[in-house]
Amino acid sequence: MVDYGMGNLRSVSKALEHVAPEAEVRVTGEPAAIRAAERVVVPGQGALPDCMRQLGAGGAREAVLEALRSKPYLGICLGLQMLFEHGDEGDIAGLGVLRGNVPRFAQPGAGQGLKIPHMGWNEVLQDKPHALWAGIPDRGRFYFVHSYYPAPADESVVAATCVYGAPFTCAIARDNIFAVQFHPEKSQAAGLQLLSNFVRWRP
Repeated sequence: MVDYGMGNLRSVSKALEHVAPEAEVRVTGEPAAIRAAERVVVPGQGALPDCMRQLGAGGAREAVLEALRSKPYLGICLGLQMLFEHGDEGDIAGLGVLRGNVPRFAQPGAGQGLKIPHMGWNEVLQDKPHALWAGIPDRGRFYFVHSYYPAPADESVVAATCVYGAPFTCAIARDNIFAVQFHPEKSQAAGLQLLSNFVRWRP
C-alpha cells in the first residue's frame, strides 16, 4: 500500500489484513518496495494537487506508473482520481493513464437539496461484470466522501455508476486496474468483500 503522506492508511491496511491474514501488507513510500510488491493499493483522502505533489516528491510516482502497467492495482478515492489526465481541483495534471477529467460536483440549485461534499452511503450500480464484484449484489451500498468525481472519456472503462443528483462514474476497470471513488474500508461487508476479491484477483 503506497504511503505518500496522505490517505486513510491505517483503516485501509487493517481492512486488508482482516481479509488476507495470510498476506504481508506493507505500508510504504519506498519505490523499491512498491516495485517488489505483488499487488499495489493507492488510497487517498484530501486534495488532488497535494496528492500529486507528494507522490512526486517521495519518488513513488514512477514506481506507481510501473505498477499500473503490470500489477493488480486498486485505487481508492484519490487513487482513482490521479489516474486521469486532469483534475479541476487546483487545475492539476494527473498521471494520464486514463483519458478524461476530474470535475467538481455542480453547486446545488434551488430545490435540489444536494450538499457538497457528497458524503454518506449510496447505491453503486454495477455497469459490467468484474471479478471484484463477486459476492457483492448490484446496487450494494458503499460509503462516499468527495466533492470531485471521475469523468472518463472512454465509457468502456466504467465499471460502476452512482446517482447524486445525476449519474456519475464511481468505479473504473481496465486490464489490471480497478479503482473506486467510494471507500471500501468504511463500507462494512460490501467493502470487505471487494478488498477480499482484490487480494485474490489474478487479472
